Amino acid sequence: MGDDFGRYRGTESRIPQWLRRRPKKSAAATLEGDAAGREALLLAVAEAGMPVSPAAHPVGYRCSCERIGCPTPARHPISFAWQTQSTTDRAQIERWARNQPEANFITATGMIHDVLDVPLEAGSRALERLLEQGIDVGPVADSGGDRMLFFTATRGTPEDEDEWWPCELDCHPETMDEHPGLRWHCRGSYVLVPPARLPGELSVRWLRGPEYPLPDPLTLLETLTDACARYAGENGELDPHAVAWPLGR
Repeated sequence: MGDDFGRYRGTESRIPQWLRRRPKKSAAATLEGDAAGREALLLAVAEAGMPVSPAAHPVGYRCSCERIGCPTPARHPISFAWQTQSTTDRAQIERWARNQPEANFITATGMIHDVLDVPLEAGSRALERLLEQGIDVGPVADSGGDRMLFFTATRGTPEDEDEWWPCELDCHPETMDEHPGLRWHCRGSYVLVPPARLPGELSVRWLRGPEYPLPDPLTLLETLTDACARYAGENGELDPHAVAWPLGR
């Protein structure tokens, strides 16, 4: 156990640095090329079975929705009907991408997939450990440089389990001690999918793309919760009022 923990700690300083690297855009890249790459990434998400729909985008440090004090700038859907609007239809996604060239996109969770959403530092530790253990890890995204998203198969609505948690898990003080920092996006929730832009020149980008099969979330859960607990212990009490999704507009 001691040797394993030492190796675990030894990787911590390397992984966050790796995750913060941003690929430099080629000087020869054109707007047309960027648009084609964006569209290809969105279609790859749809081909993996994950439904998408348009979302807001940043306008400077503000949100394109123009709501004063928008609590989730550039992170929320454009339409109130996002759950029924979300689709994997190629033609519809191409129309959206071409007619709304600045829009981000969300994917509705709880139908085909769920998302386990953790602090970036905790997620980087967990990802390293999972890969070392040979556990199948599905798509993983860096969301804004402070959260990491693990895409998994959905658990649906199990009637005999108490593990079906809403995405606002870490926003209620009574749940903080048991599962600090973890959000489980399931039915009724959504997350941004890469490529997405956020205020302050931040972004949402793939660390492992949608070509990876979706794993059962329970194969990742123990490692993720352990990493979140360690992270919370090292950084003090996490903010119980941190914003989670979805929020009404």
